[in-house]
Amino acid sequence: MGTDAGQQEFVRMAPGLGGMVLSAVGYRQHGAQPAVHRGLPSPYLTLIFSLDGPVTGGLTPEQSDGFATDIVIGGLHDAPTYVRQPDRQTGVQLAVHPLAARALFGMPAAALSGQVVVPDGREVLGRAGGEVQERLREEERWEQRFDTLRGYLRRQVATARPDAVRPEVAEAWAWLARHGGAGSVGGLAKHVALSERRLTALFRAETGISPKQAARLMRFERAKERVVRAVVAGVPPDLARVAADCGYYDHSHLVRDFRQYTGVSPTGWLAEECRNIQAGGHLNGTE
Repeated sequence: MGTDAGQQEFVRMAPGLGGMVLSAVGYRQHGAQPAVHRGLPSPYLTLIFSLDGPVTGGLTPEQSDGFATDIVIGGLHDAPTYVRQPDRQTGVQLAVHPLAARALFGMPAAALSGQVVVPDGREVLGRAGGEVQERLREEERWEQRFDTLRGYLRRQVATARPDAVRPEVAEAWAWLARHGGAGSVGGLAKHVALSERRLTALFRAETGISPKQAARLMRFERAKERVVRAVVAGVPPDLARVAADCGYYDHSHLVRDFRQYTGVSPTGWLAEECRNIQAGGHLNGTE
């Protein structure tokens, strides 16, 4: 798709890994004006294989060179990251379920806690990850790249150590997802037959965040998806309706979460991301 932001292309892959990978998107952008892009928090881990040089970013717009890596692995976090957008970039970005981190990364998601981006993703994925990144770079068609990526992910799962996620944590995450991040921690603890304190300790040890933090991220992700889909459909987003439908107490609470997770208001974020949204860059297929 051509815009005054250059040529943009987003291609989606059906991961087919039983929910371990929520979405996989191939992206290509050429000829854009260099800028700084906000990478938003979500209830999923991030895995990016960059095919056009390293991804560079940081915790503030002024310090957007805090990391530079060809393989991005990001843990769960609750504030935006700021990624430099060069005039040319190509890659594949995956949204990974936190409870799949043991199978795909060989460690629980909590091991990534406090690291918005691992300094070098190759250290986590090892030789096999580096080899698949090189193969993706050499291949020219998205169909080939996606076949290579599927094969790699399936091998990771097949050879993973049998470290099991505790069933109480798995059910807690599933319960939160079913409720779209709504519901109380007390109700969740009762559902999994644990005290709130014990549940929070086990949940944080596996994911790196508390159940309450996960619920807020899920609620925000759901609200953001509703806003994005309204823009794609050419309909002005009704933020009050989005807030009510997604379990927020009121419109102001939705705005509060947008400011925390994006650094700006909903209207400010939409103004920044309008072209990417219209090109399909935010339709990640997780709903």
